[in-house]
Amino acid sequence: MLNIFTLANGRLVQEEIESLEELSRFKPIWVDLESPTVEEKRWIKQHYELSIPEDAMDDDIEESARFYEEDNGELHIRSDFLIDDDEDPRSVRVAFIVNEHNKSLRSCGVLFSIHDEDVPVFRLLRMRARRAPGLIDEAKDVLLKLFDADAEYSADTLEGIYDDLEKASQMVLSGDVTDDVAREVLGAIARQEDLNGRIRRNVMDTRRAVSFMMRSKMLNAEQFEEARQILRDIESLDSHTAFLFDKINFLMDATVGFININQNKIIKIFSVASVALLPPTLIASVYGMNFKFMPELEWEYGYVYVILLMILSAVGPMLYFRKRGWLK
Repeated sequence: MLNIFTLANGRLVQEEIESLEELSRFKPIWVDLESPTVEEKRWIKQHYELSIPEDAMDDDIEESARFYEEDNGELHIRSDFLIDDDEDPRSVRVAFIVNEHNKSLRSCGVLFSIHDEDVPVFRLLRMRARRAPGLIDEAKDVLLKLFDADAEYSADTLEGIYDDLEKASQMVLSGDVTDDVAREVLGAIARQEDLNGRIRRNVMDTRRAVSFMMRSKMLNAEQFEEARQILRDIESLDSHTAFLFDKINFLMDATVGFININQNKIIKIFSVASVALLPPTLIASVYGMNFKFMPELEWEYGYVYVILLMILSAVGPMLYFRKRGWLK
C-alpha cells in the first residue's frame, strides 16, 4: 500500500496512490509504504530516483547499519515501534529515509517510511495532524512527531500495565490463592513482564534514533529543542519500567510462595495421616506375629478388641493434632 501525505492549510492530507500518474500530481512531504509491492517500489525509484534497500525491514541487520548517511545526503534510520496487541504484543521494524537534496523532488524534503504492517503510532499522528493545523511544516517534523507519539504510546502502554498488575495484586493479596488463580496470575504477570521489556527496548531504540538526528545536524533550532524534549520524556519512562520490573518480581515471588503453601498443605495431610496411623500399624504388627497361642484366636473377642484398640490409638493423635491446629 502506497500513501502520500501533503500539507493543505497547515493540515496533513492523506492520498492513496494506485498508479505512477497519480504520484506525479502531488507534492508530498511524507511517503508511506506499507508492505510495498515490487511495482510500488518501482514507482518510487522512477519518480523520486530513490532505491529502497532490500534489507530495509530486516530484523537481523547490524546495529551500526541502523543509522547512517549516504554520500548523496540521504539519512537512513531504522527504528522499532511497539504494537500493544492483547494477544500478541510485538515490535515492528520501520525504515525511514529522509531525502532533502534530490533534484527530482519538488519540495524541500520528503520522508519515506517502509514497514510491513500498520503501526498505531502512525495512525495517532495522522489523526492529530488532520485535526491540528500547523503541527507539521516539513518532512523532519513528521519524523520527530512520530518519535514523540511513540514515547507517548509507550507511556500509555505502561499505564495499562499498571492497571493489569493492580488487578493481579488484588488476586494475590486476597489470601485465597488456589492453583487455578495462581495459574491465571502467573500468565498475566508473564505477559506484562514481556510487554514491559518490549517498552524498555522500544524507548531505548527511540532514544538512539533521536540522538542520531541531533548529531547529524539535520534539525533547526526549534526542532533540536523538540528532540531534547522527546529525550527528556523517554528518560522519565525509565524509572517507571524499572519500578514495574520490581513489582512484577514481587508478585511473581508472592504467587510462587502461595503455590508452595498449597503444596505444603497437601504434604502436611500425608504427614499427619502417616503419623496418626503409626500406632494402629504397630498394634497390627504385634498381633500379627506368629505366637504359639494367637490372642485373637484364643480369646472370643480378640479381633474386636484389637480393632477397637487400633481405632483408639489413631483417634488420640488426631485429637492432639487438631488441638495444635495442624489439621487446618
